[in-house]
Order: sequence, then C-alpha cells, then structure tokens
Amino acid sequence: MLILFIMACGFLIGFYLFPARHAKKNATVQIVCTAVLIFIMGAKLGLRPNFVQELAGLGLRSLVFSAVPIAASVLAVWLLSRRFLEREEKK
Repeated sequence: MLILFIMACGFLIGFYLFPARHAKKNATVQIVCTAVLIFIMGAKLGLRPNFVQELAGLGLRSLVFSAVPIAASVLAVWLLSRRFLEREEKK
C-alpha cells in the first residue's frame, strides 16, 4: 500500500508541478535511478549464501510462472486481433 501511495504522489507531482521543459532531464534521472535499483538488487542477491542453489531450485517454477502468462497474453492478442482487425479490413 505504501508503494502505491508513493507512486500516486510521484504521479501527482509530475502531472501538476513538474514543468514539461524538464522532461528530458527527468527521463535521464529515471534511467540512472533504475540502473542503481537494479545494481542494488543484484548486490543484495549476491550477498545471499545459497542464492545459486535457490535459483536452481526455483528455475522450473519460475519458467512456468513466466511462460504461462506470456502464452496467455500472446493467445489473447492473437484472438482479439483476428476478431477485430479482420473485421476492419473487410469494411
């Protein structure tokens, strides 16, 4: 809940208070902060003594948890595009 509150605050500040002329600087700051966040997450994972064993144990489960939503999304887009895009082409 705290994360959603922080995100909403950032949205409101960006929408109402952040001038559009600083959009490029904002994008640069976002990229730098994202890179720092990814680095810190990697360092935190590297500190775990059994990370490689945990990763090996979670490998198949992670593959299933990622493959199923991807396949469902692809199927949904394919079905919806066949239904609606073909109809527009016929008109």
